[in-house]
Amino acid sequence: MASGTSRDVVGRGLRVLGRAIREQPRIFAVAVTGSVLFGLMVIASAYVVGGVVGKVVVPAVARGSVTDGALALAAAALFGISVLRVVGIFGRRLGAGYMQYRLQATYRRRVTRRYLDLPLAWHHRNATGTLLSNANSDVEAAWYPIAPLPFAVGTLVMLVGAVVSLFLTDWALALVGLAVFPALFALNVVYSRRMAPRQARAQRLRAEVSGIAHESFDGALVVKTMGREAQETARFAARAGDLRDALISVGRLRGVFDPMLETLPSLGTLAVLVVGAIRLRQGAITVTELVSVAFLFTVLAFPVRAIGWVLAELPRSVAGWDRIRRVLDATGEMPYGEVALDPATPAPATLAFHDVHFGYEPAEAHLPGTEVLGEVTFTVPAGKTVALVGPTGAGKSTIASLAVRLVDPRTGTVTLDGVDVRELTAASLASTVALVAQVPFVFDDTVRANIALDRPGIGDEEVWAALRLAEADGFVAALPEGLDTMVGERGTSLSGGQRQRLTLARALAGRPRLLVLDDATSAVDPRVEAAILAGLRAPADGGAPASILVVAYRRATIALADEVIYVEQGRVVARGTHTDLLATVPGYADLVTAYEQAEHEREQTRTYDEVTPLTSGLEVEVDR
Repeated sequence: MASGTSRDVVGRGLRVLGRAIREQPRIFAVAVTGSVLFGLMVIASAYVVGGVVGKVVVPAVARGSVTDGALALAAAALFGISVLRVVGIFGRRLGAGYMQYRLQATYRRRVTRRYLDLPLAWHHRNATGTLLSNANSDVEAAWYPIAPLPFAVGTLVMLVGAVVSLFLTDWALALVGLAVFPALFALNVVYSRRMAPRQARAQRLRAEVSGIAHESFDGALVVKTMGREAQETARFAARAGDLRDALISVGRLRGVFDPMLETLPSLGTLAVLVVGAIRLRQGAITVTELVSVAFLFTVLAFPVRAIGWVLAELPRSVAGWDRIRRVLDATGEMPYGEVALDPATPAPATLAFHDVHFGYEPAEAHLPGTEVLGEVTFTVPAGKTVALVGPTGAGKSTIASLAVRLVDPRTGTVTLDGVDVRELTAASLASTVALVAQVPFVFDDTVRANIALDRPGIGDEEVWAALRLAEADGFVAALPEGLDTMVGERGTSLSGGQRQRLTLARALAGRPRLLVLDDATSAVDPRVEAAILAGLRAPADGGAPASILVVAYRRATIALADEVIYVEQGRVVARGTHTDLLATVPGYADLVTAYEQAEHEREQTRTYDEVTPLTSGLEVEVDR
């Protein structure tokens, strides 16, 4: 891969730049116009300086005096050229910067939009740190050469103009230019090819370092409680050391080639002076022409480096673009349909599974997939509560994900009010059904913002109504700033039960007609949980009750359901009331009894901890 990248990096990099130009042609034209103006003024300045030296300075030295008119004319010419050069620099830099940052913003939006379109199965196969790197450093790397690109294009125009002017001046001096300029370009190409594998490896290591850092920070609780700080630090240090070595390798190569790229124009100037002195003695050129050509080589040294800057950054650009394309070209998105359920319908929705089969895709394409669900058929009637019960790994969370269309079944259908969820519009699905997941996610924002999510029609009145339904209005009212209280990253200032009730209120604020609770009240006191479920079945504000599919473990929660679906190994084993299943299904009875015993032990522990300080001086927080 490295060698292949080394061979074709220039071609691939130029194609990436071509895409940028096609996407922002007007801005690029402004930047190139400024750069060309600058380049032409550089050539003009060389000949003006030559003219000043040959026609003003030399005669003045010979006469021992200088005329005011000649000085004024020379000063005016140099001032005019300087003003045009400033205009060119301004246009070039403004256009290049605007183009670069606009492309970066555009592709960050595209990558992020693609993340949201791709299914959860794709996200499960990609580390969060890598995805962050794709949207940040990879996007920056892909469009990094845009900044010097207009300068390089203007420099090419300037080089062509310089060669033409050299031929018009003297063929011998022109041959010097023809020797130096191609040598500069060839050196830049060699530099770019040598740099390609190094930049690609460095870009990959940036993503890996970001991934390890994100994983360690996100799992800080596990790292600390398991005493793995030293090991995680060592793991991060090892990969950071690899990145350091990769970047040093990049810098070492740059250190070898940069002096060579800097020296060539200087050697060209020296060659011009030697050849020019010979041609001057031969009478082929004048002092004015020699000074102009020598000065031209001197001022060309810096602009010519722009070509090297572009070529030097092409390997990094290609590496970043390849990583972006991996996201943009990823397949598996779930397109929405065009059917919209009546938004004015206040009645609860009916959810139905019809012979649903589902399996997660393997992490590697050549491996077989594993079926998680098979022949799943059941209904959640309008306005009813159905409890989903089963041992760990039975497929309960997968059923919940299918119900809200986070994933699609391999075969079979999931319907809402008789309509296949794949045929619904995104807006209709979002307004009809809401999921409260096992692990509550809270944004680092205010309570109000976490519940409303900037959704239209959800003001403070609706927020407090949702909080009351979720039995969360009491603790929110007691917060220092009420709805304006910042909850911290992932809700660190709240207890587990408070976070769960906050996310439940978020779902309820949208008045869904179907509510899917995936063990969403596990951290809440059983009495509070019972009050929440009772409120959902018969809202105190007189609103229509929602249909509820709840993944449940507690006997008290299960007993509130109108029907219980018992699943094992991805199959619906039994269905009926809680009492019927206790009497007729031994596996169900054993499971519920085990859950009840575990819950009883947890309650005893809570009661003990509620009155007994821990040895650290802290007390266990009991969520009420």
